[in-house]
Amino acid sequence: MNSENKNTISNGVMLNAYPDSIGHNLSDTVKMLQNEAFKDVFSLFYVLPTFFNSDLDRGFSVIDYNLNEELVSKDDLKALGNLNIELKFDIVLNHLSVNSPQFKDLLKNGENSKFKEFFINWNTFWQGNGKLNEKGIVIPEDQFLNKLFMRKSGLPILKVPFPDGTEKPYWNTFYQEINYHKVTIEDVLIIEGVTKNEAKIISEKVNIAIENNLKIEDIDFENFNKLKGEIIQIVHKKRTFLGQMDVNAKSELVWEFYEETLAKVKSFGCKILRLDAFAYLHKEVGQTNFFNKPGTWNYLDRINKIAKKNDLILLPEIHAEYGVNLHDEVAKEGYQIYDFFLPGLMIHTLETASNKAIITWAKEIIEKGYKTVNMLGCHDGIPVLDLKGKEVNGIYNKGLLEDSEIESIMETVINRGGRVKNLYDPSGKKISYYQVNATFFSALGENENKLLLARAIQLFMPGIPQVWYLDLFAGKNNYEAANKGGSGGHKEINRTTLTENDIEQGLKKDVVKNQLQLMRLRNTSNAFLGTLKIENSNENELHIIWKNNNEFAELKANLTSYSFTVTFSENENIKNMSF
Repeated sequence: MNSENKNTISNGVMLNAYPDSIGHNLSDTVKMLQNEAFKDVFSLFYVLPTFFNSDLDRGFSVIDYNLNEELVSKDDLKALGNLNIELKFDIVLNHLSVNSPQFKDLLKNGENSKFKEFFINWNTFWQGNGKLNEKGIVIPEDQFLNKLFMRKSGLPILKVPFPDGTEKPYWNTFYQEINYHKVTIEDVLIIEGVTKNEAKIISEKVNIAIENNLKIEDIDFENFNKLKGEIIQIVHKKRTFLGQMDVNAKSELVWEFYEETLAKVKSFGCKILRLDAFAYLHKEVGQTNFFNKPGTWNYLDRINKIAKKNDLILLPEIHAEYGVNLHDEVAKEGYQIYDFFLPGLMIHTLETASNKAIITWAKEIIEKGYKTVNMLGCHDGIPVLDLKGKEVNGIYNKGLLEDSEIESIMETVINRGGRVKNLYDPSGKKISYYQVNATFFSALGENENKLLLARAIQLFMPGIPQVWYLDLFAGKNNYEAANKGGSGGHKEINRTTLTENDIEQGLKKDVVKNQLQLMRLRNTSNAFLGTLKIENSNENELHIIWKNNNEFAELKANLTSYSFTVTFSENENIKNMSF
């Protein structure tokens, strides 16, 4: 592990959005930021990975790290630079798309592919440590299987066709999508001895099954059952796949790819690089597939060396229970960490009118010197698993909240329309909730006073405040999008695209104008470059002061009435904002 200090990030306010969250493409977001209402509000912009070419999971299944020219132009990047806004991007370390050049080469050339070792053949990985089942998949021995951390039900694999006609299972921790396409009479006529009329009957049966999402293997082809194997082969040849295929970090080709990618994102103006899913990268028989040690640390050190060559600041993304203390381990290595605890703590604080939990966490950040990026809402859900305690080596480490308090947050947000994401064991059984998806405004009961106070507290907490575009405009849960989104639809509840008219009308609302006023203060006042002190107060109040030489900013909040005042220095004058 490398203990030398990493670079630090300027601590202004960070916008978070997709390139097409506002209007149709990034140029529409740039136009919004050029509006006088946004002057001096943001100094950072976390642009989500549809910035690159991708095909699944709204950008997190990357095909390649070239500009997605449908959404982004070099002129957009130049305009953001002119606004003095630095950029933050993602590199998805753990996986690449099925449609990446590397995986397409593997499917085309099979065992002769240059990229044969670039991805993880599940059966090869577990060879000698499991048994082959009737479907041609190695099932690891229980002692190994039970250690795996599952992000979906069932084994984390996707079976893909090789040019020799076989199907091979490849490691696929996250999303996959298999699409079956209708067959034609001509497709079926390749079966020897089948007449055109018979091909018509067979194709109709197949296509009805596809329309109704039925398994082809379960169809009764009646007089043609003896041809079932050949029919299935025809159907399978017309399948198309989407999937996030885990890369094999033991392959030097993967590290060459990382080298090329970090140089490329630097050329786009990237300053901060978020390491998405990095904790899943290291895999070893006999270990879990999440933050293995020391393997994960070794990989993190290696990617950090590449980052330093490109003057990039790394921000490792990791979700884990507070009681595991991974946040502390990563911070001690000198890295910035995500404050995934704040969103749930904020809801708890405002719903219970109690400052205890949020003050406990704020004091830990201060005392341990954590460098954090915090948020309320984001492109993903509101984390709740992160707040829990955890038994480690026979000792139970308490969480930031009790399980009953976390369940209360879940129940509150779900009752207000939130959707739930769960974790599973290898058999497909739910073992834990993971996060709840909702806009932060809807999670707070669509109460504008609560949202404004939540924003004020976030801005006064230690760390870089990251602001989800939809929360800024008090966006509500989008149930229509969530219902249309299929297996990953729960995330779409919080990703509504805002039109130019939405922005224009939003800027007339007090809840938007007041947030912008607070954010401008946070983004420009030198007080926030100083030290933070949390003053003693009643449990239903919060009193936070930032001081830097003669400059200060002070928040006094009532957690019962949601009223608050902000007092601050500006050009040797004392000013006050009351809400």
